[in-house]
Amino acid sequence: MNITGKTVLITSGGTLEKWDNVRGHTNLSKGIMGCYLAEAALAAGANVIYVHGYFAKLPNHAEQMCLIGFEGIEHLGSIIQQYVQEEKVDIVIMAAAGSDWLVDKVFDQSGNELTEQGKMPSDEPPIIHFKKAPKILPQIKKWQPNVTLIGFKLEATTDEVELKKRAMKRMQTSQAQFMVANSSASLYGEHEPHWIIAANGEVIRVEGKEATAQQLMKIVIT
Repeated sequence: MNITGKTVLITSGGTLEKWDNVRGHTNLSKGIMGCYLAEAALAAGANVIYVHGYFAKLPNHAEQMCLIGFEGIEHLGSIIQQYVQEEKVDIVIMAAAGSDWLVDKVFDQSGNELTEQGKMPSDEPPIIHFKKAPKILPQIKKWQPNVTLIGFKLEATTDEVELKKRAMKRMQTSQAQFMVANSSASLYGEHEPHWIIAANGEVIRVEGKEATAQQLMKIVIT
């Protein structure tokens, strides 16, 4: 696929699920992979929509991209849905690290629900009840069946066979054309291995985030 003039939407960084207006939980994703992907897509001639988390890094050539910030996983999903349905988005690369849990209700130590807005009292620890967060990746093809979809699957294991197995399962359930598998060790450095898996079963191992982004873009444009 020649992506010159095509629109590539890249999600990057971690979600922030708020407990109140000043506190929340997030993850260790810094958006480094997303930055490399955005730069590679831009260099290939694409129009880049960079959808980034609150704490995510911005690409070096961010001024040449459309930048959109998100907070929580539901906010991220609404942005993706809007753009793939209302704009001509050709490729979605889901590199953001989404939360698995949302805040459901918050209680004080006596069991009273805290419903006031603003900042929770800090004199005693709250009791927070969580609920399962929605999975965004499997919904994207339902929102826009014609988009080329690329997902990422991060797992705690470093077992290559298990990593690829879980990534292929995620690829099938989301109908993605490609899935990139990596271990949680990649959160702590840039040189960990990644596995680019195609829907036809072909697997390419690449060392490091920047090389993975470049290889993935090379695959997409050929």
